[in-house]
Amino acid sequence: MESELRGFNTKPSKTPQPDPTHDDASSRDDRPLLTSASNVLELEKKCAAYVRNDVYGAMGRGELLLMEKLQLGIAFVTLLPLRTILVMTVLVVYYLICRICTLFSVPNHGEGQEDYAHLGGWRRTVILRSGRFLSKTLLFLVGFYRINETHNGSKNSQENSKTAGTLQPDEPEQRPGAIVSNHISYLDILYHMSSSFPSFVAKRSVANIPLVGLISKCLGCVYVQRESKSSDFKGVSGVVTDRVRKAHQDEYAPKILLFPEGTTTNGDYLISFKTGAFLARAPVVPVILKYPYQRFSPAWESVTGMRHVVFLLCQFVNHMEVTWLPVYYPSQLEKDDPKLYANNVRRLMASEGNLILSDIGLAEKRIYLATLNGNNSMPSVLRQKDD
Repeated sequence: MESELRGFNTKPSKTPQPDPTHDDASSRDDRPLLTSASNVLELEKKCAAYVRNDVYGAMGRGELLLMEKLQLGIAFVTLLPLRTILVMTVLVVYYLICRICTLFSVPNHGEGQEDYAHLGGWRRTVILRSGRFLSKTLLFLVGFYRINETHNGSKNSQENSKTAGTLQPDEPEQRPGAIVSNHISYLDILYHMSSSFPSFVAKRSVANIPLVGLISKCLGCVYVQRESKSSDFKGVSGVVTDRVRKAHQDEYAPKILLFPEGTTTNGDYLISFKTGAFLARAPVVPVILKYPYQRFSPAWESVTGMRHVVFLLCQFVNHMEVTWLPVYYPSQLEKDDPKLYANNVRRLMASEGNLILSDIGLAEKRIYLATLNGNNSMPSVLRQKDD
């Protein structure tokens, strides 16, 4: 274990893959981290994909200039309460819409999942259209007044796609099975809800959150049940593969959004992709998200949820740029090798989005975050590796 940490670098991590959700570790070990992993400056170089570079500092607690303090103070007593009330109002309205549409309906139960994605007719239409509209409204309320979207990518993206996976001239066009996107913030989900209203992977606890829980069920979310070891469940990977395959084959099946990185970055990097989105061997739609900023970065890195929401709502204008690349059709070689498929899509997205490729993973992120928080104990993901 110590020899592995001494060689801590940007090589791909061999740790067991964590759940494809946020990465809060709840259990700790009392063994201290090595000196090399305790040096924040050294870690910032090696974990550059997770470092915040805005005016608020790495943990949102940096020393601010007087003008910044004044702007923040004014926004705190004006924008923050107004936006909070409006956001909660929209959330309650959509919850009531979902509640009405699911009255007297029995949710799907299968593979440890529970959702209302099977609803059809007027119920599905109302849930989808109101969900997209209200998601756009929420983005507007928190300062995303205009989102710069580019569709179909550039000529360069199409040429890059042809060098790896492509649709052969004699084959009919196929429906993509999943949307794959880089992951920067919880705002990513809100954007995708406003554009295509897909289902996504979430922690099982999300289903029990007031208001949000029912909405996630109407989206048809795939819930992660990390604690379940029962042989009756095929696991998240199996459920996701089935969803991707179904979306590929059935035009009425809900789309699914996947973040193959498995965690968030600061938006300048693209870390290693997991293969879950590519196991179904179906075409995918790559999407690149960016959040240009001057003061506060919307990236959710090393900042607590409450602090992040406050700073976000106190920023008068937020910016988002979205690039939708052409549907990526895997070659037969990529279909036979999901890792190759994932890596080729990743390289294409990095090229089109001017993103830096980094092979660090969740283990390095947890070391970095533990160090920022002054935690001298080994993150649970490393404890699992050592056991």
